[in-house]
Amino acid sequence: MDNIAIVVDDLAAAKTFFAELGLELEGEATVEGSTVDRLVGLEGVRSDIAMMRTPDGHGRIELTKYHTPSSRDSDPRAPANTLGAHRIMFAVDDIDDILDRMRPHGAELIGELVRYENSYRLCYLRGPAGIIVALAEQTK
Repeated sequence: MDNIAIVVDDLAAAKTFFAELGLELEGEATVEGSTVDRLVGLEGVRSDIAMMRTPDGHGRIELTKYHTPSSRDSDPRAPANTLGAHRIMFAVDDIDDILDRMRPHGAELIGELVRYENSYRLCYLRGPAGIIVALAEQTK
């Protein structure tokens, strides 16, 4: 897999959110033109993208802010079982620290922080544009 793309309404907030999770900004660009239009099946595309790289260098998230055409609204409060709504899971060393650091950036728990059997502490967070992020801390 090369990357996962997420459409956001506030690119700066999304970059800050994922940077706080430990991802690094790899690059930014504005994309537009007939090739982009043909690729995504829209006309008059102009979007800003930011590529964020995971700390291990094996994964990337492309954050995309469409200026034209306008993005369709979706329900940013949609539950985790909504068709087409997906989550991204990150393995973390200290889930409590991550939660404390993410809350000032608008992250909120969807359910509860739970212990799954004797192997993981897990939670789902909602971030910018309704993005669902799961955190998994392996227990010893």
